[in-house]
Amino acid sequence: MKATFIGLGVMGFPMAGHLTKGCDVTVYNRSPARAQEWSRQYNGAMGATPAEAATDADIVLSCVGNDDDVRQVLLGPEGALPAMKPGSVLVDHTTASAELARELEAAATECGVGFLDAPVSGGQAGAENGQLTIMLGGEPAVFDQARATLELYARCVKHLGPAGSGQLAKMVNQICIAGVVQGLAEGLDFAGRAGLDAAAVVEVISQGAAQSWQMENRYQTMLAGEYEHGFAVDWMRKDLSLVLAEGERLGLALELTRLVDSFYADVQALGGGRWDTSSLLARLKNK
Repeated sequence: MKATFIGLGVMGFPMAGHLTKGCDVTVYNRSPARAQEWSRQYNGAMGATPAEAATDADIVLSCVGNDDDVRQVLLGPEGALPAMKPGSVLVDHTTASAELARELEAAATECGVGFLDAPVSGGQAGAENGQLTIMLGGEPAVFDQARATLELYARCVKHLGPAGSGQLAKMVNQICIAGVVQGLAEGLDFAGRAGLDAAAVVEVISQGAAQSWQMENRYQTMLAGEYEHGFAVDWMRKDLSLVLAEGERLGLALELTRLVDSFYADVQALGGGRWDTSSLLARLKNK
């Protein structure tokens, strides 16, 4: 299996590394030094352009920043899609719009290429450990064709419907995370101001219905005021902008999501754009 991975950020770099366990891998990154570093570490090949990297690949996977970045590396003058061979599969792991996913499927179909929108959850640690959750949209036959490759870096791979379904599911994921993190931040702030040992409180309530991944994995760093890790506020606001735009299209108010997005804007104003999303507590500490 010949695989191409486009985009070697904090997620893409380890994801492409896991691919080498079952594929002959070529990578492309807009900063060549990053691709060179990956090639040295994993003894893989690199392409000078997305098109060069994608030539003769059985599957091409991308993980870049936003809709415009995806269009550039996949559909641009030197984009990967026109260089892909008929019968191959294009998988986009970028958290992007559902509209873009449908656009990419239409473009891929014209080229005789299968397409899946496949945003991921699990963060940098999940990517490094090969334990990501992947939400997929696209044709079932294309999913069957790509599944074994995706499982090289995922613990859960779920097909959810036609193109765009993966992106819509990722929006649900971000809606739920935003609300949980804000609730945890308010709870920890309340505990401290009420004179309680917040860590001891979490030790108790995490054994009951209040338990969450955010509570188990972030409460200690939140109490310590440590936010230089994890999923950045800037990235979350990008994702929530997609959620709110889709909500408007569906006629949904999404009151809580809109409110928490405004709280993240406050964190950015504090200089915390690159802080972990659990930094909502820092906003309360500064009140």
